[in-house]
Amino acid sequence: MRRCLYQAEWRGGEQPKTYFQDDAVCSALTEVMERLQVVNLSLFADKNRLFLYYECLEEEAGPERLLGNSGGKLAMWPGTGKERWWVPMTDIFHYQHPLSNEQWVRKHSDRRPFGRVARLEPEQIASYVYFHYQYQEEKPGDGDKYGMIGLHENLLFFYSELPETLEPAPYEGKLNTSLKPDHWAEIMEPHFIKWKGVPEGQDIWRKLELVLEVRGYAPERGFPHA
Repeated sequence: MRRCLYQAEWRGGEQPKTYFQDDAVCSALTEVMERLQVVNLSLFADKNRLFLYYECLEEEAGPERLLGNSGGKLAMWPGTGKERWWVPMTDIFHYQHPLSNEQWVRKHSDRRPFGRVARLEPEQIASYVYFHYQYQEEKPGDGDKYGMIGLHENLLFFYSELPETLEPAPYEGKLNTSLKPDHWAEIMEPHFIKWKGVPEGQDIWRKLELVLEVRGYAPERGFPHA
């Protein structure tokens, strides 16, 4: 099992939801996901930015194999010798990690993907990663089983699901210390560049629009269909 987080820049004329919820686009994506053994794909939008989450049951499948350049509506990302429209976001925090495909099956049929985005002060990135690794390895299973934070440059993408799945992690963390700060929110606040002109309570973590959810189907593993 491989969990994947990516972002892209939308440059299409219509809204992303209009494009990605087209029947032909959804049908093609579902077919590719089944062939590549990809499940639980969620796509979020924040104006012209797209954020993608999905899980690979077998070998890792890159987003270009799933969504490509989405009909020429994505901007090209420089920095490599090959064409790419999606850039990976590094997993810097997760409440749990999967031990097997079976252990990772969802229990809430009414679940809904939930995404948020935040910005870090560039000089605070190392501190933020340090505190979150400490939290992750001291207290595995302390929040939503599927909660995960990805980082690209100073941009954070927090993927989770509602209702939360709260259960003990089936493994021990890598740290036996107890250094996670008690006043977590107070310690974290100086790390962020706050958003302006946003709804109340979203000045740090701004909610993303869910554009598309495709759960996929793997009948031999008993995974739920959307």
